[in-house]
Amino acid sequence: MKIAIFVQKKIKPNTKQKMKDFLKYMLAAIVGVCIVGVVFTIIGIMSIAGMVASSSGSETKVSDNSVFILNLSGSVEERAQPNPLSQLMGDNFETYGLNDILSSIKKAKENEKIKGICLNAGVFACSPASLEEIRNALKDFKESGKFLVAYGGNYLQSTYYLASVADKVAINPQGSLGWHGIATQIYFLKDLYDKIGVEMQVFRVGTYKSAVEPYIATQMSDANREQTQAFANSIWNQMVADVSASRNIPADSLNALADRNMDLQSTETYIATGLADTLIYQDGMLAYLKQLTETDEDDALNKLYLEDMVNVQRNVPKDKSGNVLAVYYAAGTIGTGGFSTDEGINPEKVTKDLRRLREDESIKAVVFRVNSPGGSAFGSEEIWREITLLKEKKPVIVSMGDYAASGGYYISCAADWIVAQPTTLTGSIGIYGAIPNADKLLNDKLGIHFDGVKTNKLADFGVINRPFNEEEKALMQGMINRGYELFTQRCADGRKMSVDEIKQIAEGRVWTGEMAKDLKLVDELGGIDRAIEVAAERAEIEDYTVMSYPKQEDFFTSLMSSGKERYLSARLKTELGALYEPFRYLQSIKESDRIQARLPFMLTIK
Repeated sequence: MKIAIFVQKKIKPNTKQKMKDFLKYMLAAIVGVCIVGVVFTIIGIMSIAGMVASSSGSETKVSDNSVFILNLSGSVEERAQPNPLSQLMGDNFETYGLNDILSSIKKAKENEKIKGICLNAGVFACSPASLEEIRNALKDFKESGKFLVAYGGNYLQSTYYLASVADKVAINPQGSLGWHGIATQIYFLKDLYDKIGVEMQVFRVGTYKSAVEPYIATQMSDANREQTQAFANSIWNQMVADVSASRNIPADSLNALADRNMDLQSTETYIATGLADTLIYQDGMLAYLKQLTETDEDDALNKLYLEDMVNVQRNVPKDKSGNVLAVYYAAGTIGTGGFSTDEGINPEKVTKDLRRLREDESIKAVVFRVNSPGGSAFGSEEIWREITLLKEKKPVIVSMGDYAASGGYYISCAADWIVAQPTTLTGSIGIYGAIPNADKLLNDKLGIHFDGVKTNKLADFGVINRPFNEEEKALMQGMINRGYELFTQRCADGRKMSVDEIKQIAEGRVWTGEMAKDLKLVDELGGIDRAIEVAAERAEIEDYTVMSYPKQEDFFTSLMSSGKERYLSARLKTELGALYEPFRYLQSIKESDRIQARLPFMLTIK
């Protein structure tokens, strides 16, 4: 029997002290980590609280002799939804809502403490109709007698178009000014598809329906070149006419200057030609603004930015009639059924919202603000149906934004009245379908082979590992033809024209708002304010409150629901630039409806 004997050694005093020191330092480290965690938590809570406060609509107090600095930088959307995740990450993507810009300019006109507006030109990505809407608001502002000046180091053509309406256009002595005309480019993917072994099987109705050309051609068709040149000329001529009227420079001279590409000319040339008024550095511009606002040289200039102006209260009397005029925003690509991207139009949600507007007796009229290049033909039909039901109970006026084309026109055509900007892109009344055949890619290049069984002859219709047979092609084309006939009938009924008249101007052709008015696809040229006036006239109301729908998400709802998706989308916009829209389109193909009614491009003036 073995007996285990344990001998306890004495611990030396210095060893005991080392252990005590170790425990003391470990405890101190734990306490320190806890304190740092608490501090960061408090800072985080304070930051979120600050963001909530800034986005909750707390009123901005306006000081005497203030100037509204309107930074023309970033990108413009119909209504910008604040992105909490971007704010928490410290990113600044500068995406502005057109509605915020327009309302802020109105507030600056009405508020006696605001002495004027300074346009600060930067990198500004904005589509033609939105540019025109902002410019018209600035023209209206000038009627108040307040000053409107512009300053920039580098004016893009878009920012110069806006700045040209100012009383004085100032530019940095080492700056540049964009004035070069409009050019368009389309990406063609046919050769890429051929190399990887993918054939896009296309079915369409409309000679000008060019959305499918990037998949099946290497250059623009004659019809697409014709329509693109026509609407580019229309937009450019409108810009030239506007700048000519504001700067008192003949249109021929402006075109001659564009042919020289003024972006690359000296700043002295801008003064000599009348495009700008003065060369001045930023400190000199600050001194000039102090002079205009009667601010002492040693005092700080009272500045208000767009984020401040959003929370400035308008000087309008409160309406007590109980009448509501609803402005409903429908922006982005039209999805199918219950599907849409975070940035697009969800037909299921839109129809529910419109149904609520129809049933709400306090709402006397609806302005349907459409800014869409189209999308799903089925989704467009769903929204069209709800617009027709809404129109039976109250006036419906469409206000077209940058685009109301293809499916965007489909959902607009049933309205009582259509208002568009001269540079709005609309029409594109046509249908197409595109289904890939990846037989060569899968079988020949990747060595992936398929086999299977089926109960009926066409049970495997639409698989991507083989091309359509003749019967399937005929069925698909028949489906596209029926969709086109329905589309043209909807347009004919809405515009009170015959189907033959519609077909003469359809064929998928894109028109500007100015062209569309002559063709009776549009009733009147103007912006959203004019559409609101028409809605009030049709509803026979003088006193009313304008309310916007759908309601935008608050800070926490936005953070919890789709903050991640919006953040990633914003980062992609920043990184991809002009390539973002083509990327989004390719990304959405997998969820797209078989039959599409949409534009093949997005146009931005830079």
